Amino acid sequence: MTDTWDHIGFVISSQYRVAVLSRLAEGPATPSQIADDEDIGIASVSHALTSLRERGFVDLLVSEERRKGRVYGITDDGQALWDEIEAQGLLDE
Repeated sequence: MTDTWDHIGFVISSQYRVAVLSRLAEGPATPSQIADDEDIGIASVSHALTSLRERGFVDLLVSEERRKGRVYGITDDGQALWDEIEAQGLLDE
């Protein structure tokens, strides 16, 4: 569980990581869709996607070579983490 809390702290310490994970929990999306849906800048979305992907919480669902139309989805680990964050009531809504 220690790792889980480390991961939770990592996600909730950034409003952008929270927004991206929240949006992907609803279904796969491109960075521009996430930016539009969450009303945040594309650079912030890209940075959040990169850091979440490095930890295995989101995944690129199309070819790595693809530059346009890159679709991301939440992984099983990411979904489990998101469910835990919501269950613990850790989001300021």
